[in-house]
Amino acid sequence: MPRSKEQCEEMRKATRDKIQLAAMRLFVQKGFGATGVHEISDLAGISIGLLYRQYKTKEELFNDLVENSLTSLKSITDFFNKDDSPRELVNQFVYKVYNDILNGEELANLLILMAQSFLSGATNLRQNEIIELDTNMIQATAKCIERGQGLGEFRPGNAYELAELFYSALQGLAMMKITLKDSFIMPSPSVITSILFKEEE
Repeated sequence: MPRSKEQCEEMRKATRDKIQLAAMRLFVQKGFGATGVHEISDLAGISIGLLYRQYKTKEELFNDLVENSLTSLKSITDFFNKDDSPRELVNQFVYKVYNDILNGEELANLLILMAQSFLSGATNLRQNEIIELDTNMIQATAKCIERGQGLGEFRPGNAYELAELFYSALQGLAMMKITLKDSFIMPSPSVITSILFKEEE
């Protein structure tokens, strides 16, 4: 019995998901330039021909990952633009980052991929867009910090600078996990949030 159009689309999506997951891991671990398409197909568990049916070039695949990452950056901005408790928003976000970095999952890889997108030269045409989304994310987080400062729960200081420090620390931790491998020790959520939260008196 032939597959329905919906079944074919599901299979196509499942294949693309496998390719993207494998590519993301390899790009993060080895860098864009050092990653070969055969390595991606091997890690994805598919043939090289099937990979090329989905993506004509490695650059096209990388740009697709960057596109997904840009969407994720926008979702982080939207998250911090919510009117919820600033402390609760930061706690929720840090808990997700903590688990993602420990497990090597999406958000940790996103942080590294965004940095690599500048270094690889593969996304030159989109750098302004990446900068704008990064800036929007930091500004939204800074506004959340300012609200938390107004409630007396966050450290005093320039909120934008604190937001930059916060994301720099998260990106640095994601990179250190790749560099240190088994000797990496992930700081607890309370250590990470101490960058922003006021010490209990």
